[in-house]
Amino acid sequence: MERVDVLIVGGGPAGSSCAWKLQQSGIDVLVLDKARFPRHKVCAGWITPQILDDLKLDVADYQSRLIMQPITRFLTGLIGGPEIVTEYGTTVSYGIRRCEFDDYLLMRSQARLKLGESVHSLHRDGSDWVVNDHFRAPIVIGAGGHFCPVARHVMKEFAAHSESAAEVPPDLPVVLAQEVEFEMTAAEQDSCSVLPDRPELFFCPDLKGYGWVFRKGNFLNVGLGREGEEHLSGHVTEFVAFLRQRHKIEFDLPGKFQGHAYRLRTHLPRSHSTSGIILIGDAVGLADRQSGEGIRPAIESGLLCAESITEFAPDQVAAQFQTKLEAHFQQGTESSALSNWIPASLRQFAARRLLCSRWFTRHVLLDQWFLHRSKRA
Repeated sequence: MERVDVLIVGGGPAGSSCAWKLQQSGIDVLVLDKARFPRHKVCAGWITPQILDDLKLDVADYQSRLIMQPITRFLTGLIGGPEIVTEYGTTVSYGIRRCEFDDYLLMRSQARLKLGESVHSLHRDGSDWVVNDHFRAPIVIGAGGHFCPVARHVMKEFAAHSESAAEVPPDLPVVLAQEVEFEMTAAEQDSCSVLPDRPELFFCPDLKGYGWVFRKGNFLNVGLGREGEEHLSGHVTEFVAFLRQRHKIEFDLPGKFQGHAYRLRTHLPRSHSTSGIILIGDAVGLADRQSGEGIRPAIESGLLCAESITEFAPDQVAAQFQTKLEAHFQQGTESSALSNWIPASLRQFAARRLLCSRWFTRHVLLDQWFLHRSKRA
């Protein structure tokens, strides 16, 4: 039996950030993940400067080995509608490849790693939790994303012991996304009109989602996500046809689109922690309500979790983390999606008016919803 101070299930940004912070405090951490890194992750793949501050990332070191594409402007619009270019004149975000970024953060954490192993059992034994009948720890952190096995265990226990329906947490809206990322040939690079420092975002007419096309060096990322969508593939096909019609891409996209799901933060987040178990990142449902961004809230929740573990006694960690989580994510949590406060009959009209407004695009859509420029690290 292998014993550690903290066992983290999930090596993505939430888990690796938490492990990095705990390791800095001298806490023995093991990260367990069913994947072997580097691994592909469905994501448009950009991060804001606040993340660099949160994690104290050395941009020069990262860029010397991996792709970190500075972003200074955006092209936005409605699928089928006019386009607006918003210039910032300075770097407001960075494009990254998730396969590189996640691997970099995980290796930088210097935590012990057990990769390529799924969680198949989790049970309590005295004051410890035992995972896979091999790993023992007083604290287990679920950072395995939307389908986190630790989260499934916690929610099952929570439901079994809830005395009333009022105690059951509200269902959070789920976004389904499909994406493909690939390295372009020299000929494809020449025929691609998408600029590396200018991601392009195109919103669906009903405002239930958006598509993107994003160039990072020689790599191109194309994808689309929609809330609660059963016919996502059809929307993706239409979006790719739109990109061709606008001459954004003049070549066939290689490979198949890959899918992913995550929950949007519409209420104050609840980690649903039980004694010795804490959930962070997408396992809690922290993705931004308006943009769907999940990297930054995942990292922030991981750091808050590590703070709680280092600052408080084991029996106080869960409650203190919940307090930190609610305080940190309170602002913006209750804001509804744009589509929710516009009647369905007016959505396409309203979308065209709003997304043709340079003021709305810059100060609301980009500054507030996508870049969170007013929110410090």
